[in-house]
Amino acid sequence: MREIVLDTETTGLSPQGGDRLVEIGCVELINHIPTGKTHHVYINPERSMPEEAFRVHGLGDDFLADKPLFKAVAEDFRAFIGDATLVIHNAPFDMGFLNAEMEWAGLPRLTNEVIDTVMVARQKHPGARVSLDALCKHYGIDNSRRTLHGALLDSEILAEVYLELIGGKQVSLALVAEVEATSFSVQTRIAVARRPTPLPGRISSAEAEAHAAFVEKMGESAIWAQYDQSAIAE
Repeated sequence: MREIVLDTETTGLSPQGGDRLVEIGCVELINHIPTGKTHHVYINPERSMPEEAFRVHGLGDDFLADKPLFKAVAEDFRAFIGDATLVIHNAPFDMGFLNAEMEWAGLPRLTNEVIDTVMVARQKHPGARVSLDALCKHYGIDNSRRTLHGALLDSEILAEVYLELIGGKQVSLALVAEVEATSFSVQTRIAVARRPTPLPGRISSAEAEAHAAFVEKMGESAIWAQYDQSAIAE
């Protein structure tokens, strides 16, 4: 199962009001385990950065001036996420910007399944604060690097939070156990298939009869009495 933990940074709160994406960060999970594969890009928003947004992520006009436009990076982004499920904190915000940018670039909207970790957190911790920082504190996740918002860093932190929310560590262990059990079962069936008849006997009939007589003298307390004596000769 492939999932992409995703975060964005923007010039503001509303694409309908003219705000644009300035950063996308993605982290790949396979069966709830980070693979180490990431996707990260800064984007020229073709507009000035409001001071309020700059204080959040620190991405200013000078830094973004030479970065590519969204249309230039859209296909690489789409190729990375593929048809994976997207894991996003406050998903309507990020998906709203991503699909607005897709439309402005003349590209199809994203149709990936989306898991909103805000909703997952509210269901698991009703009444509690569910900001990323609050969840890090609750689960003991180190977010000391998060002095400013950053799409890739926030995706890495969110991946840890997400695994705690869904019990992903236990799920991963169960998957490993299931794979090992399946592998053992397959190997056992192969071994049986390679030996359609019993192995040839390793003792003579006289030896088997002598052993049976010895066991009979020991009575029912003998462990061998619990087994079919004819099997000893096979």
